[in-house]
Amino acid sequence: MPRLRTLFVALAALIALGLASAQTVVTIATVNNPDMVVMQELSARFEAENPDVRLNWLVLDEGTLRSRATTDAATGAASFDIVTIGAYETPMWGAIGWLKSLDELAAQYPDAAEGYDFDDLLPAIADGLSYDGELFAVPFYGESSFTMYNKRILDEAGLTMPDQPTWEQIAEIACAVHDPANGITGIALRGKPGWGDNMAPITTVINTFGGQWFDAEGVPQIDTPEWNAAISFYADLVQRCGPAGVTGVSFPEALALMSQGRAAMWVDATVAAGFLANSPAGPDIAHALAPVGPVAKGNQWLWSWNLAIPATTDKTEAAFRFLMWATSKDYIELVAAEKGWAGVPPGTRISTYERAEYLAAAPFAPMVLGAIQAADPLDATANPQIAPGVQFVQIPEFQGIGSDVAQIIAEILAGNVDVATGLQRAQRLAAEAMQDAGYY
Repeated sequence: MPRLRTLFVALAALIALGLASAQTVVTIATVNNPDMVVMQELSARFEAENPDVRLNWLVLDEGTLRSRATTDAATGAASFDIVTIGAYETPMWGAIGWLKSLDELAAQYPDAAEGYDFDDLLPAIADGLSYDGELFAVPFYGESSFTMYNKRILDEAGLTMPDQPTWEQIAEIACAVHDPANGITGIALRGKPGWGDNMAPITTVINTFGGQWFDAEGVPQIDTPEWNAAISFYADLVQRCGPAGVTGVSFPEALALMSQGRAAMWVDATVAAGFLANSPAGPDIAHALAPVGPVAKGNQWLWSWNLAIPATTDKTEAAFRFLMWATSKDYIELVAAEKGWAGVPPGTRISTYERAEYLAAAPFAPMVLGAIQAADPLDATANPQIAPGVQFVQIPEFQGIGSDVAQIIAEILAGNVDVATGLQRAQRLAAEAMQDAGYY
């Protein structure tokens, strides 16, 4: 009998080993944003429905993800089968052959694409993920930016948030309610260095103060009165009425402050509205449009986090199956069932904004959709710029330039460098990079 039991155990082990070896391991690099954490959590459903696929996750902060994914694509290292990339990278990577065409994969694997409904993707988002008419990524969530505020805190101070605030009004209200002795920060704003971290909201401030990164020929416009006014304003605001240690604050840190009722307002990504709705401060949160300055455009950014398949992978079919699952209508229904309708990935599908359940659970949804549709990457600055973009400029050099300038801006926000000196340094390094690249 013991020998028979041993034989059964050995046979079971061999069967398990055979099943494991038959599985395709798909490695996914993604960002540590809340929606992606939910995707990883729910992905066990995909594995149960697709037992021949095992998912291997690498979850990173924004800056590290961008660096790792870019290096991997540029060197052809083939470390990842699926990458989470932004609206900035997608069309450029598609143009140079770093990504597989999803139009081609949909034709090659029709069973995986059945029922996906590509026409349901919001045009404002999907258009930014295409090059030469081909789609190279699908959106996991899309966003613009707006103002989120704690109405209870403002009401107690006898203050009212305008539907369309100016940056001066934002600063006035924030500093009026700033009360660190009682644990209240006037405004949560990003200060952590990175072109997609502190420079995302800061670039919208620069736009509304009449500034821009480059002119139409690619000459940097950083050491200018407009940048000086915008950076001086932002630095003064966060130093007087922002969170302590602002250069360590990005999206997750600001979200925590607002969620816990420890910040009176926050100007950032619209995707945060769903997270705040389910937070302890949720009943007190209200919304207004993104602030404007002397220039009333370029205040609402346009962004999406997307799933794409690197050209180097040899796990194409399995990777494509996961993309179709994780960005489908059925996935949105799954999140709604598990997390509530307010928590579904926003800004991707027309049908989401037609669901009565979503509109009831997310009263901010019409404002979010309006901001996404109103954001214009082709007309975000007072004067013509070399390439499209609201909070970024869609040229390959921007990633490096933006990251370097972000470090200098963080030094300014920390009070270690004065604005004029910092902008002179930023102008020099940007000019050298653009000249080396042959723009002028």
